[in-house]
Amino acid sequence: MQLNHAQRELTLKLVYYGPGLSGKTTNLRCIHARARPEARGRLLSVETHEDRTLFFDLLPVFFTSSSGFKVKLKLFTVPGQVVHDATRRVVLQNADGVAFIADSRRGAAGENNAYWRRLRSNMRENGLDASQVPVVIQFNKRDLPDAQTDEELEQARQRGAEPVVGAVALRGEGVMETLHALLQVAWRNLDERMRVSRNVGLTEKEFLTHIFQQMELKGTALESLYPPAGGKSR
Repeated sequence: MQLNHAQRELTLKLVYYGPGLSGKTTNLRCIHARARPEARGRLLSVETHEDRTLFFDLLPVFFTSSSGFKVKLKLFTVPGQVVHDATRRVVLQNADGVAFIADSRRGAAGENNAYWRRLRSNMRENGLDASQVPVVIQFNKRDLPDAQTDEELEQARQRGAEPVVGAVALRGEGVMETLHALLQVAWRNLDERMRVSRNVGLTEKEFLTHIFQQMELKGTALESLYPPAGGKSR
């Protein structure tokens, strides 16, 4: 987190991490498409023959709180290919939260586990305490025939402390719910450690409402929680 009292700016950084082709870039593209034009920056993407994302995608969402602080939210993806491990470490620097995008197919379990270990290793190499960085796990590609069952996802949810969200990112299912879970745990972690609500004069509810009222939420589990500002339909 970057907190600039002089310029009254608060910047949060979230990183989408996971194996190659697990759906990280698809998540960010969906979020960008659902954000109102005035509340989103340019989505930057670099694609190569090796991977969907060589460096990162950047999505700045910004608003001004009632206390006058300008709040910026930056979302990054990391490249999935093994050869880009150094880039993943750089992108993870100063992350306030991580969405781990896993492939829910049973045959992908080994690769998911390997990338989970790399995530923890990359955090340590950046001087981050892996136990202190909030992580949300998204099991993507739930529409495929060999995907784990709902019962298996529930077992994964029970095994760990991280929130678990099922998704079909190509259809936009579970994408906004994953972002919401990540923002929620990231904000609570920062508030506990740095008293953000007191220092910035911004509550968790106001923080989340500002962001998700700028999003198209129709068809998501968040639709009833964050009606459009002014009650107007999008």
